[in-house]
Amino acid sequence: MPLQNRVDPFGAIHAVPERGLFMGNRGIIHDPATKTLLRKRWALSAWIICACEFRNVRREPMGRNRQSDDQLGGKAGWTELFFLDEVTALAAGHRPCFFCRRERASDFVRRFGEAFDIAAPRAPMVDKRLHKERLASGGRPPAVSVAEFGGLPDGTMVADGDTVYALRAGKAFEWSFAGYADPIVFDHLAGRSLRLLTPATSVSVLGQGYAPVWHPSADT
Repeated sequence: MPLQNRVDPFGAIHAVPERGLFMGNRGIIHDPATKTLLRKRWALSAWIICACEFRNVRREPMGRNRQSDDQLGGKAGWTELFFLDEVTALAAGHRPCFFCRRERASDFVRRFGEAFDIAAPRAPMVDKRLHKERLASGGRPPAVSVAEFGGLPDGTMVADGDTVYALRAGKAFEWSFAGYADPIVFDHLAGRSLRLLTPATSVSVLGQGYAPVWHPSADT
């Protein structure tokens, strides 16, 4: 049975078979004895996007990944979460990790500084803003029109009810845990009540040229 560790663009965590391209971290939010989530959905304001493979490190998902002398063989390390791609992770309110994705994280923070005219940007500045904006930690997604959606940067996600679309090269791609469906023309969304899922801070970073990693199903 799949573990409850797959994240959708709303930031909610599900149990589905698909794993995706990236792993994520919100701190320790699971019980390693049962491999189930706790009630809380984050333990830190720094929600990060990690590589699934790094320095041949092997982890047991939702297990005991901190060394300890106790008889249980270790304590719970941070809870491994998984995303279809980086576009999905950004929509959920995560940002790149400085440990396993340092180059990408540095690029993200640098562009954050450019977007908000901050001379010496730091990751905690990003985290503070994102924690107020991300839907899963209490943010309120603003409404956007179809015309506004078309003017947003590639990698931005919006929701039409429970259906999510990602913008790429002037096309809207419907999202699922398994990948993206064929793109649709924007006219099909006319008159719909769209909500912006990707936090405004990340939209600004995308607007400065940050290029997120897409799932291959979105290749055009």
